[in-house]
Amino acid sequence: MELPFALAIGVLVAGAVYMLLARDLPRMLVGFVLLGTAANLLILLAGRVGGMTPPLVAAGMAAPGADAANPLPQALILTAIVIGFGLAAFALMLIVKARAVLGTVRPDEMAAAEPRAGAVSSPPTPPRALPPPRREAA
Repeated sequence: MELPFALAIGVLVAGAVYMLLARDLPRMLVGFVLLGTAANLLILLAGRVGGMTPPLVAAGMAAPGADAANPLPQALILTAIVIGFGLAAFALMLIVKARAVLGTVRPDEMAAAEPRAGAVSSPPTPPRALPPPRREAA
């Protein structure tokens, strides 16, 4: 049972590395998600996969049996899924905003975010003061 999981983890890591090496932000995000999925499967595999009994304590016993499943890897994976989903959604919104502002999703073409080499940067301009709110006559 461990061999198919190991092969799936290997395929996911290979796909993640391929996508992360692509110079395109949406593909990099997909690679990040694939890498998170591979890590989750690795945690699941480390937590003994197989036909085990639920980790419930029977009446009159002090602890679950020796063949009981370990609930810790399952809790860690569930937490990692939730955090990974939130991070992926946040990164997707950053990609959408970068596309709207800069017109590209390729990091090589995002020169507006980085100063040019040898260029002297000017001090930032202070924000303009807002006019006072108008009051209507009663």
